[in-house]
Amino acid sequence: MNDTLMTILGILAGIIVVVLVLAMIAPKAYTVQRSVIINKPRQQVFDYIKYLRNMDHYSKWVMTDPNKRMTYTGTDGTEGFNAAWDSDMKQAGKGHQTLEKIVDGERIDIRVVFIKPFAGVADTYIATQAVTEDKTTVKWAFNSSMQFPMNAMLLFINMEKMLGNDMEISLNNLKQILEKE
Repeated sequence: MNDTLMTILGILAGIIVVVLVLAMIAPKAYTVQRSVIINKPRQQVFDYIKYLRNMDHYSKWVMTDPNKRMTYTGTDGTEGFNAAWDSDMKQAGKGHQTLEKIVDGERIDIRVVFIKPFAGVADTYIATQAVTEDKTTVKWAFNSSMQFPMNAMLLFINMEKMLGNDMEISLNNLKQILEKE
């Protein structure tokens, strides 16, 4: 009985050591970005994306749970506006996002704080750039990190693909909405 316990403890200690070693070599930060060209003038596109409530219509993440509970603080489309969500669905979780900075016609910076199912913080931005008078590139970037030793998961989870696919869906939704107007 004592040998079995020692074997189990030895295996557990080995697993912990492996995870810690992996965490030491794994990246802590990651960035995912995607873009789309929308056949509308830059200012018209920007005037839509600067309102966080409009994400209800194009963001795959925001649309995950149509029954989530939302709380808004401040004036949408202005710096400091905060949209908080709480969902009974694990995929949607709980958190809030704050419109940190607006450069009119060019870029919005958003801080996203995740509370459930996992705690975390991401700094995101959505930027617009004129291609022609009636075409605009919209670039969405997501920057985040994982604390040691949880960052070992970055060796096994492809954040580029996982988040990137959702960003592409969201940007294509945005394109469809704006090009219908």
